[in-house]
Amino acid sequence: MFSVLLLTILAAFLIVFLLAPLFIPVLHRLKFGQSIRDEGPQSHQQKAGTPTMGGSIILLALIFTVIKFADHTVEIFLLMLVTLGYGLIGFLDDFIKIYFKRNLGLTAKQKLFAQLMIALIFYYFLIQNGHSTEVFIPGTSYGLDLGWIYFPFLIVMLVGASNAVNLTDGLDGLLSGTAAIAFGAYAVLAWRFSEPEVAIFSAAIVGTVLGFLVYNAHPAKVFMGDTGSLALGGAIAAIAILTKTELLLVIIGGVFVIEALSVMIQVVSFKTRGKRIFRMSPIHHHFELGGWSEWKVVVVFWLSAIGFAGLGIYLEVFM
Repeated sequence: MFSVLLLTILAAFLIVFLLAPLFIPVLHRLKFGQSIRDEGPQSHQQKAGTPTMGGSIILLALIFTVIKFADHTVEIFLLMLVTLGYGLIGFLDDFIKIYFKRNLGLTAKQKLFAQLMIALIFYYFLIQNGHSTEVFIPGTSYGLDLGWIYFPFLIVMLVGASNAVNLTDGLDGLLSGTAAIAFGAYAVLAWRFSEPEVAIFSAAIVGTVLGFLVYNAHPAKVFMGDTGSLALGGAIAAIAILTKTELLLVIIGGVFVIEALSVMIQVVSFKTRGKRIFRMSPIHHHFELGGWSEWKVVVVFWLSAIGFAGLGIYLEVFM
């Protein structure tokens, strides 16, 4: 099984590695360039025009790899449903931004409604296949059956994770690297829990984002856009749900959680006190404006992601 996971990672990596040089010029010709927020760090203005929607390359490679290496089980269907569904939302968001040449794509209500619909379909199939509504405390055997509360809990997980991962995609290579680490942790856990299809799916994502990182590392030649980030966020939440490690996602996805919390804290503080806690949120910009180079911020966040992933594996495997 372990050799299959390694082969899956390698195959997914090679597909993206070989496809990206073909896709990037096409994105250039279509003028699918990234718009940079005026209120963002001034050093980012030079990135304007860099091709975006590179997440479509990740999703294509994921589809090919999963078809080749994974059995067509209910678990794979559910994982692809969420990943491609959230990826489609991101694609529409990216396309509207580019077509109308503005920073805002879908409205917040439109995006939330679409995310809720996919979550509802996902929940329906889960329950039809006897999925437990019990949630376990990481590192213990203690579980709590949420009953009907599990549905809103699942919605919070899917919507929250997709948006938290989306917020992390703000520096060259930041999300690609942290996602590879988090999905790698889940590949190990799914393999350990005898969930081969989930393990293969997780490994496939590791390979795709590592292949994408070759072209997304500083200075980035392509960005994944919301097409990739929303898809990855939905995917990791779905994996956590299927492996019954819902609460463990807070640890393994610790970097994503911190990024989202920094935005919420900043907004609440500014609205209630008229003061900002951070120089800029998400928090990776805080360190940038504090004098750190973009590469230093990314490496420190990668190391943090390794620490969170290691802690998550330790709690589930050795506790």
